[in-house]
Amino acid sequence: MKYPELLKIEDVLPRLDEFDTIIDARSPSEYALDHLPNAINCPVLDDEQRIAVGTMYKQVGSFEAKKVGAAMVSKNIAYHIETLWLDKPRDWKPLVYCWRGGNRSGSLAHVLAKIGWPVVQLDGGYKAFRNQINLELEKTPELDFRVICGTTGSGKTRLLDTLEAIGAQVLDLEQLAAHRGSVLGNIPCQPQPTQKAFETSIWDRLRRFDPSLPVFVESESKKVGDLRVPAALMDRMRASPCIAMQVARGDRVKLLIEDYQHFACNAPALNAQLEFLTPLHGKEKIERWQGMSNGGQMPSLVDELLVDHYDPAYLRSINRNFAQYDKAQVVELADISPESFLAAARQLHRE
Repeated sequence: MKYPELLKIEDVLPRLDEFDTIIDARSPSEYALDHLPNAINCPVLDDEQRIAVGTMYKQVGSFEAKKVGAAMVSKNIAYHIETLWLDKPRDWKPLVYCWRGGNRSGSLAHVLAKIGWPVVQLDGGYKAFRNQINLELEKTPELDFRVICGTTGSGKTRLLDTLEAIGAQVLDLEQLAAHRGSVLGNIPCQPQPTQKAFETSIWDRLRRFDPSLPVFVESESKKVGDLRVPAALMDRMRASPCIAMQVARGDRVKLLIEDYQHFACNAPALNAQLEFLTPLHGKEKIERWQGMSNGGQMPSLVDELLVDHYDPAYLRSINRNFAQYDKAQVVELADISPESFLAAARQLHRE
């Protein structure tokens, strides 16, 4: 076999987990938008260098730009080899890609191949990967979804976490989206990924599931924060069997205060989010809720939010969007202790 071996995306994807390292040779800003699962970023040109070379190409000429660019690329490749790969054995097999599978990944793959490693270069680069992901996510997943339903604060995420901990297959869209899926759902200091990165994460999880076993997922809406759930996946979820969690309202209040401590301890941040509910509930009610927030009356405020906002909205949505909800399997939790969630998870995982 002659290396670097140039492979098309349809040949690479089935073997993706066979590579010892997946190397993204693009710039850090390109990598941040999205990248192949588990890829590490080893840019042959960083963002500033790309701009400098591109400007020189337009203003001076291609020959001069290529000379300067080649020097930068050579230094960057040498740095990556010295800091990351000097200890790699002869049979270390990396996959290298850039935007279109051209000069950037080609330069890196050529040097690695000359050293003697069996390197593979992705023909078409990230662009080919992205096109393939779009096609894959347009297909209806042939998976046995079990949709965890329940009004806000009933512990759907805790149940998913517990199910995953005991070995069940779980697709946690809120975790992948870095958002809890409501007006108060943004997670402090953790921005949401890009839409493309979200979709790549979903594809990566879906491809790993065993179709003969159930996949547990929460009853999400079409959007999780600012991110859209792929339509084919959403349609499949909405047609799937449901599991209805039932938890006492007092316990739901306690759970929400535990899970949203960043708001419970920060009245200005909570009040700013409550402002978004003004069109639904009117200025007078929002100001009263903001007053309760300022006064530290969190249990009363959360209880009112459940009764007046979250529960009616959720029940309207669940009955309208999930076809099998009226036949849902009921799981009633005695409390919100870890033991109760573990018992429920074990019951569902056995069935």
